[in-house]
Amino acid sequence: MDKFKKVLDLVRDYREHNSPKMKWMWGEALLGYAMLMLDEFFGTKENLPFLVEYSEYYLKNRPKIDHADRLAPILITYLTDKMAGTERYLELTNEGINYILNEPRILEDAVNHLGHTFVGKFYPKSIWVDSLVMFALFPALYGRLEGDDALMQIARKQPHIYEKYLFDEEIGLWYHSYWVKRGKPHPRKNLFWGRGNGWVMVALPSILDYLGDSPEREEILSCFQRTAEAIVKTQQENGMFRTLLMLPSYEETSGTALIAAGLIHGVNHGYLDQKYLDAGIKAYEAAVSKIKYKNGKLVLTDISAPTIPLHIFPKLGYTLIPKNDNWSYGIAALIFAAIAYEKIGKEKRIPWLV
Repeated sequence: MDKFKKVLDLVRDYREHNSPKMKWMWGEALLGYAMLMLDEFFGTKENLPFLVEYSEYYLKNRPKIDHADRLAPILITYLTDKMAGTERYLELTNEGINYILNEPRILEDAVNHLGHTFVGKFYPKSIWVDSLVMFALFPALYGRLEGDDALMQIARKQPHIYEKYLFDEEIGLWYHSYWVKRGKPHPRKNLFWGRGNGWVMVALPSILDYLGDSPEREEILSCFQRTAEAIVKTQQENGMFRTLLMLPSYEETSGTALIAAGLIHGVNHGYLDQKYLDAGIKAYEAAVSKIKYKNGKLVLTDISAPTIPLHIFPKLGYTLIPKNDNWSYGIAALIFAAIAYEKIGKEKRIPWLV
């Protein structure tokens, strides 16, 4: 079966077997965003009704935006309005924008990743690599499309801040978090989380797409290139990436798909040398092979559960975290990779900017 068709069938099966009343949370946010990217790619509205129903549900049941992971769903409300030609969910989007503009900063212009959540009251104040997608992607997108200088300024700063505190210059990979009071990344000892580095591989070229010419552009581009150079060295023979890139651990689908998406996107847009394309395609094909039939429906397998950098025995927090099928963010990652793959050799095109 054609790889892209398998991904599309997976998405259709997901819509058929899951309610649009998904959680107002980062994984579901990225899945909805990816589904809208599919509609934009095809020039159709196949997924739009599913996301309209999602947005309608939260218009009536207002969510609390109290940390970066609960900010990400405004990607859905904003783009659903944009694709439907409405402003119906503008209040939800504006609540997120207010969070971006006014949430207290804990390290330069970066926010505490866990914000005001219950867990955040006990976990050390910290920035997480996840926020490059959950916090920084929307202001880059919105800032470009709406000409919003304030949000674009915030988006422009984020990659530098996260690189400064989370990027290992010698190795070329990214740590999961940086604890502000301790003044160093956590965890260390070569515990480079696969999906976390995947977030970087998706975030940096996406931000570059929206950034245009700016003083930060060359620094972001250089960092993306150094990350790609390091990350391809950790790829397994079968195309997969492990949940801990540099240590023995299980192979994991969402991180593999994110890295595939970033590598192929980078080559397509001229951010990366053509030599990275083979690694990206190999990773994409490996991730697609994780689509299986189970109980009469298609599912994406071997996706690790949500992951937190533990205080003690942090390695176990990655190697023992269970894998399961159809985690929303895993399907989103595969959609990102599939769209990038379908654009190989075609005219460079940035979603929502044509």
